[in-house]
Amino acid sequence: MTDPGTGSDDKTAMLDLSAALHQMAGVVLSRETVQTALQLVATLAATTTAGTMGAGVTLIDEHGKRSQAASSEVVEQADALQYDLDEGPCLTAWRTGEVVRVDDTTTDARWPRWNESVQSLGVRSVISAPLVATGEKVGAMKVYCERPCNYGPRDDEIMRLLADQAAILLANSQSLREARRLSRQLTDALSRRDAIARATGVLLAQGAVGDREAFGMLTAAARRADRPVEDVARALLDVVGARNAAAHQH
Repeated sequence: MTDPGTGSDDKTAMLDLSAALHQMAGVVLSRETVQTALQLVATLAATTTAGTMGAGVTLIDEHGKRSQAASSEVVEQADALQYDLDEGPCLTAWRTGEVVRVDDTTTDARWPRWNESVQSLGVRSVISAPLVATGEKVGAMKVYCERPCNYGPRDDEIMRLLADQAAILLANSQSLREARRLSRQLTDALSRRDAIARATGVLLAQGAVGDREAFGMLTAAARRADRPVEDVARALLDVVGARNAAAHQH
């Protein structure tokens, strides 16, 4: 393995990392989907850490633990063992909020069941970095290698930087989804209110005494039809619109 301390390799690695972070910023600006963003994050993690056999992202929320954007079946299997055994470097990174490095699964004693199980997959060294979005620990990202002692302090720092960017990206994606959801709700609410207000105006023009009576007529019709008030309002407006159109034709 190349000495991570050599100057030329260090410069190349940081240039690669700079390009990686620039790509991440582009994803945020272009508003790609969360899955696409996570896939890019995993690819960048794999390509900016030498010797990596696979990378992926673990997300943990009220729905449970799940792997996203795993670059290989080995990643999925190694992750699944962590979830089943409830131990391993990714879960520890998530729980502690710290970068976790495994130099050799055959000698590491922190998660004996996982270390023993994952050796059959060919995993010998690991780095896992926590994903912390807006102060909340939401998961971890990881890289696996089939060689022992593959990663060093520089790789720890690269993974920390990538994980920080990934967490920001996730938070932005979630904020964007929430903003769109609220926008749809507001638009729907305004549309419903507008339809009811216009239908109330029609009933006033037809002789209803005041807004209260007009709205009462709408709600009574809605109960009889077993339909929402806004549906009845829109149906009334459609009838009036059709009448007006026919009158103009004549």
